[in-house]
Amino acid sequence: MMTQTAPPDGRVSPRKPDVPTVMRTLIAQTRATLPFDAPDAQLCSGNCHGCSRKLLEFLDTELMSWEQRLDAGERPGLAELSRLLQTVGKIERVLMRNGIRF
Repeated sequence: MMTQTAPPDGRVSPRKPDVPTVMRTLIAQTRATLPFDAPDAQLCSGNCHGCSRKLLEFLDTELMSWEQRLDAGERPGLAELSRLLQTVGKIERVLMRNGIRF
């Protein structure tokens, strides 16, 4: 959600969302995109570059932890946002290498 502020010259410019808002958006997009509820038969194709089921369970735990922390009023910094974004990206790449489509 972007808010608008008026600089001194009268132009309207969008303001960047705060880190907690971006973190919630990342969590929602990740939950909507990755196959957290996929059956084991779909996730385990035999030749793996990392256990897809375990990676998804780990990521689900991380996302739940951040949801609880955000609900409790914690305000993550850019470092925490970057770390979560990096974790999501790495897990997405492993899932793709394992042939998981999402």
